[in-house]
Amino acid sequence: MRELGIGLIGTGFMGRAHALAFRNVSAVFELPLKLKFAALADADPQRARQCAEAWGFDSAHSDWQQLIDDPKVNLIAITTPNHLHYPMAMAALAAGKPVYCEKPLAVSLEQANAMRLAAKAAGVVTRVGYNYQHNPMIGLARELIQNGELGDLISFQGEFSEDFMADAASPWSWRCDAAHAGGALADLGSHLLAMARYLMGDVEAVCADTQTVHAQRPATAGSQEQRTIAVDDQVHALLRFANGARGTFSSSWLKHGYKNHLSFEISGTQGTLAFDQERLNELRLFRAGQEGFQRLLAGPNLPGYAAFSPAAGHQLGYNELKTLEVHDLVMALAGLSQGGTDFDQAWEVERLATAIRLAANESRWVRIEEV
Repeated sequence: MRELGIGLIGTGFMGRAHALAFRNVSAVFELPLKLKFAALADADPQRARQCAEAWGFDSAHSDWQQLIDDPKVNLIAITTPNHLHYPMAMAALAAGKPVYCEKPLAVSLEQANAMRLAAKAAGVVTRVGYNYQHNPMIGLARELIQNGELGDLISFQGEFSEDFMADAASPWSWRCDAAHAGGALADLGSHLLAMARYLMGDVEAVCADTQTVHAQRPATAGSQEQRTIAVDDQVHALLRFANGARGTFSSSWLKHGYKNHLSFEISGTQGTLAFDQERLNELRLFRAGQEGFQRLLAGPNLPGYAAFSPAAGHQLGYNELKTLEVHDLVMALAGLSQGGTDFDQAWEVERLATAIRLAANESRWVRIEEV
């Protein structure tokens, strides 16, 4: 069995999620590759050492380039703030190493395009962390749509809202810097755009509006110094899909009461399908002629679920979705799967987000082929 040396860059929430997923995937799946926790990198050398020891990595680096250059590392997992995705991924691709990068792919369409072209030139596997698509219930939703259960698709209504920035006194962070992040559209909305494309297909044109509700935030928690905010707090858009369906899209990190409200309703000529990530083990399905919506529960009949539980209704969670994402990644590295979002597909998501920003700035419909 070939050994796969994992190099993880970043030790925040997503770094821990990746480490857990790599640890869990070997416990719940029979893998064609043996995973080895080769190296971990963080800008803080003390934290790098602490996390490497706690998470079972063989070595720690404070310089991410050293991790990429490490001959024991065969896969680069990037979980850093968005603006670092580009230099790290490009360095990994230049070294001929596969890359598993968190979303969004980059902070500009130009960077994203350079990354996808470099990946093609390198000929290596790439994946981007759109883990919500790996939910067995989303797989079921796609299957129902493709099997014609809803008839011809006519509408998509999607929203991804949270409230972690709802308080105007919440301090400035890197997420508030356009050069480092991209606002609610990049942070949350990219997940929803990826989901819309996964379930509905390509978008042809968009019309949009963006808004910065809190124009200033404290420089640090409790500080009287204010910093100007130049990214969107909320985004609303109309979508025209290539299949003729119409859609609405909204994303906000100010919406009180919502914690992970990635939701959608997809309607066709024969039915409607509804989902909410806050109830991620359920779908609601209405077929024309029936009385009310049918509630569908996740269970071992769905691909991926049975690896965690032999019984329906026992619930998967966020970390299980990340484990399923890593499973698809490992199988792709072994040449046994095409599942997951690669750099080329992630570029399409960035292209769609760029079109939304352009439509909002110019107050007009924008065709995706324009960007």
